[in-house]
Amino acid sequence: MQKRNIKLDVNGLILVNKPRGISSNQALTAIKKKFHPRKAGHTGTLDPLATGLLPICLGQATKFSSYLLDEQKTYQATIQLGYTSSTGDAEGEITPISPNSNLSKDDIYQVLEDFKGEISQLPPMYSALKHNGKPLYKYAREGIEIERKSRNVSIYGLSVLKWDNDELTLDICCSKGTYIRTLAADIGDKLETGAYIRTLHRTSIGKLEIKDAISLDELDKIAEEERYGLLKPMDSILFRFDAIYLNKPQVKNLKNGIILEIENLKKAYYRLYDDNMDFIGLGYCYEDGCLKVRRLLNTCE
Repeated sequence: MQKRNIKLDVNGLILVNKPRGISSNQALTAIKKKFHPRKAGHTGTLDPLATGLLPICLGQATKFSSYLLDEQKTYQATIQLGYTSSTGDAEGEITPISPNSNLSKDDIYQVLEDFKGEISQLPPMYSALKHNGKPLYKYAREGIEIERKSRNVSIYGLSVLKWDNDELTLDICCSKGTYIRTLAADIGDKLETGAYIRTLHRTSIGKLEIKDAISLDELDKIAEEERYGLLKPMDSILFRFDAIYLNKPQVKNLKNGIILEIENLKKAYYRLYDDNMDFIGLGYCYEDGCLKVRRLLNTCE
């Protein structure tokens, strides 16, 4: 007889240190097998070659996962100079470029300054960006080039961690939608050396950091009943929003879809808590001080 797949009422956030060689969906599948949630989803996809921080939302935490997508992200990227890659990483067709023998540290620092702030990027063909419902990388594998529009992204920080002749390791803090492979290739063009990503490791998303993440191997060594203690609360996803504490009548009104009028609230999103200081959802306040629910937990009374 086939073992019944029991789903549990598990709610929270698990920070995974994704290893190299598996997709974000494969990491998600592994987490689902370990926690058996009714619902689960990852935020901020990492390529199979990339490693590092992958937040995975379980249960009702999935209601708030989209709010992590807007957070700035930090990466450590090792860039191979002297070559280009058809995919922007080590999996592509590698082409050697005549090295810039006069390249100096000052040259590197000067070029990096040009990429700080708001920049324009052309999305790479080897990306999950869709054209007519089909990811660009599928067209690229068929040898088809699709016309793309450049988009503006922001580089908040760009510093050298290590430079060893043809390898450059950078610490990169950037906005959502930034293609690190494109950034590396553009830096290589500017240096006249060519460049592609050899390794990519995500270290943070907003206030969520890799030091608080756990690997899948480490998770295997923890007893099943103890794993649930590793989950972060659902409201940790919404760290950038201020909190509002509501009384029982206000909570009841919100649950019934009634807009609350609360004085001295600025126009913004707010984390919502009841009079027991339990997290109940997310609200948005308009300019006129009207607070309306955006997401509410099912368990809210």
